[in-house]
Amino acid sequence: MAIRYNLWLDPDNTAQHRAVEADLERYFMERFADYPHIRLFGADPYDYDAPFNRLYDVLMARAAEYCERTWHYVASPEQLNRCFFRAVGRSTKFVQE
Repeated sequence: MAIRYNLWLDPDNTAQHRAVEADLERYFMERFADYPHIRLFGADPYDYDAPFNRLYDVLMARAAEYCERTWHYVASPEQLNRCFFRAVGRSTKFVQE
């Protein structure tokens, strides 16, 4: 399997990595605006059918496609995850039960 992630292929290009990550965070914030308030984790945080977990899976896939299409950049799963949760932390759309 070939390495595809830009972060791994060109780790010294920090300006590009930071720009893509900032855009990904904005991307997630904009997507959250499309939803009503989202409840974080009910009784079982590992309930993969919970709305938050379904949202996570869908947005990860869409963000990866967006990154490749817009930036011609393959974000690593860690970058996507970090940007997603930074956006969750800044968003007012999430309600903790």
